[in-house]
Amino acid sequence: MAASSRTLPQSLRRTLLNPVALGYLAVVAAVAVWVGLDTLLVERADASFAGVWLFIVTAPTSLLFAALPGALPFAGVAVGAVVQALALGAAYHWVLGRTSQRSTTAGA
Repeated sequence: MAASSRTLPQSLRRTLLNPVALGYLAVVAAVAVWVGLDTLLVERADASFAGVWLFIVTAPTSLLFAALPGALPFAGVAVGAVVQALALGAAYHWVLGRTSQRSTTAGA
């Protein structure tokens, strides 16, 4: 199947459903669970910086949303996670394509 014949949802699914992108999304989900548990279960007299880790693992995209009011910074975390996963998935497929090209040209 040629790359030009794929629809946008097919291309996005192919880019997101690989070990690298799914591993990155699992790390983001684990950090989000840790931040949620830290916020809900641990009582402190002062503030916790646990929420900053969500922005760190989804940077640089989420940092574009950090100064926005209300809940928009957390929407930036979600957008950042998807954008970074797409970039990692595209890089994964690019590397796989380059290694398969080398093996086919070496075997010919």
